[in-house]
Parts: sequence; structure tokens; C-alpha cells
Amino acid sequence: MNHFSTLIRALLTCVPLHAFGQSNPILGARSISLGTSTVAITDVWTYQSNPGALADINKMTFSAAYQCRFLLKEMQSQGMVYAQPIPKGVLSAGFAMNGNSTLRVIRCGFGYSLTLFEKLSAGVQLNYQSTAIAENYRRSATFTAECGVLIRLTENCKIGASVSNIGRAKLASFQEERLPTKMRIGTSVQLSKSVLLSAEAEKELEHPLRFKVGAEYLPHRMVALRTGCLTNPIALSAGFGFLWTSFRLDFATQYHQVLGWTPQITFTYHGKKETK
Repeated sequence: MNHFSTLIRALLTCVPLHAFGQSNPILGARSISLGTSTVAITDVWTYQSNPGALADINKMTFSAAYQCRFLLKEMQSQGMVYAQPIPKGVLSAGFAMNGNSTLRVIRCGFGYSLTLFEKLSAGVQLNYQSTAIAENYRRSATFTAECGVLIRLTENCKIGASVSNIGRAKLASFQEERLPTKMRIGTSVQLSKSVLLSAEAEKELEHPLRFKVGAEYLPHRMVALRTGCLTNPIALSAGFGFLWTSFRLDFATQYHQVLGWTPQITFTYHGKKETK
């Protein structure tokens, strides 16, 4: 048994389960490198922040990600997302797992997104999440729902908003332990074919307001450079990506001033454009 496992087990009797389940790690290297300010950006990993933004996806898209949070092998995360355009809207699915046998969180879900009007899209999502601590010591599972919208003010300017865990689902009855409910609102501006800016405000009910900003620059049609930052707590991020016709490979890292680095790698595949 390693020191990390010993510490977790020693704290189990005095730390409530919600301390470990307050938030799920954000996956998708592009999202991380933009400071997770993606509520108004159409990307398959926006599945995590705004199901309404997925309505603009016009190709079958699959992506897989791996993250090592704070460079601790005990806090590794893996996940995948899938989006499939259909004649009326876009279907999506996602799966994520983080931790090890000492602490493991699994989250999976399905979503549906639809363009309601020329300038407005909306989406809903239903998720199942389970949390297990120290093998059979304590387990809990629940369902959550979220929704989001995307407004296209102009061709190059969008506003997105979403709410996750709408019903404030309980993780356990003890001390009213609940999964976090988050409200997000933000914008993205495509200044040119090469420059994208994003900004977002996020409020979790029991935590301070967070502000996030990100920027993406394409010096070449096959290369993307990205950076971002967020507050409460302050974290800086950066990353880059290589883009081919049907494939994208992204790398990112985020730096927390106390806990250190969180690197991530993501592979994405795009199918052929589908006519809706």
C-alpha cells in the first residue's frame, strides 16, 4: 500500500464524501489550454460544459483523452466523447473515469442538441455518476441532468450559457451531500480565420465566482497555439494542436500555483461532413 492510499484511508472517517466529489476533472486538451472557457465554443469536448453548443457539429466526431492531474498517478483521468449528427439534431455520448481503487469516480451520459432557430441552439444531457472510496468502504451513485443554449449574435460572435446538475442531485443522504451545481455564461469571438478569443464566468453554488479567458492562434492551417487562465483558484494553461484532414492531436498543461502541473493529451477523429 502506498502513502497516498494510506492517507486517504486515514481521512475517511472525518472527511465527507462530497469533499472528493465536488467537481469532475475537465477533459479535452483544447478545453484545458483555453482555460476551460468553452461554453460558447463548438467542440466535441464542449459536451462537458454546454450541450447546446454541440448542435453545430456537422461531422461524426470521436475523441479520447488522458490526463494526469498534478502529476499524481493516483489522480489519472481517462475519457471519451462521441457526437453523431442526425437529420434533426446531434446525439452525443460521453464516458470519464478518474482515480484508482482507493478513490474512483465514473461518469457517463447521453445528450441531444438541436438548432431551434437560425441563431439559437439548445441541448439537454442526462448523466450517471458513481463514486467509490477505498474499494468497498463507501459507494454512491446518482443521476444528474443539464441543459444549455448557444446564441449566434453574428457569424463570428457567439454567446453560450448552461446549467449542470439542475436538480441538485444527492450523492448521499449523510449531511445532505450533493454533487455541484454549476452555472456558466460566456462568449467566443472569431477575430479572423487565425484568431479565436473566449471568455466565461462560472458560478458553483457553494464556491466563489470564477472567471476564465482563452485565446487560440493558428500560425498555419495545421498548427494551433493556445493559452488561457482562470481564477478562484488562479491557474494558467497552455497547449498546442496538430490538425489534419480527419484527425487532430492536442496537448495541454495547466499550472496550479500550489498543486503544480496537470498535463493532458487528446486524440480526435472527424468523419465526413453530413447533410442535415
